[in-house]
Amino acid sequence: MTPPAFLHRLQRVNPTTAFVVALGWLLAGLLLPGIIGGLMLFVLVAALSTLTFTTWPVQSPITRVVRSALLLLLLAAAVSKIL
Repeated sequence: MTPPAFLHRLQRVNPTTAFVVALGWLLAGLLLPGIIGGLMLFVLVAALSTLTFTTWPVQSPITRVVRSALLLLLLAAAVSKIL
């Protein structure tokens, strides 16, 4: 079974670049006011959820727990930002 083209493209992404982009997006979402910041955080939750559950079969159980907990915290931050 060959992985989808998405995974091949994702494999070529520099991990440092991906981290810096995600960190910048997170900080922008936290610092921007109200609904704009909340929407940015929701986009980040969606992207990271897609990545997490795409790689779910190859993750260790502790990695699954940690990533799921962090996604829930990020989702809570997004909801509280909008409210």
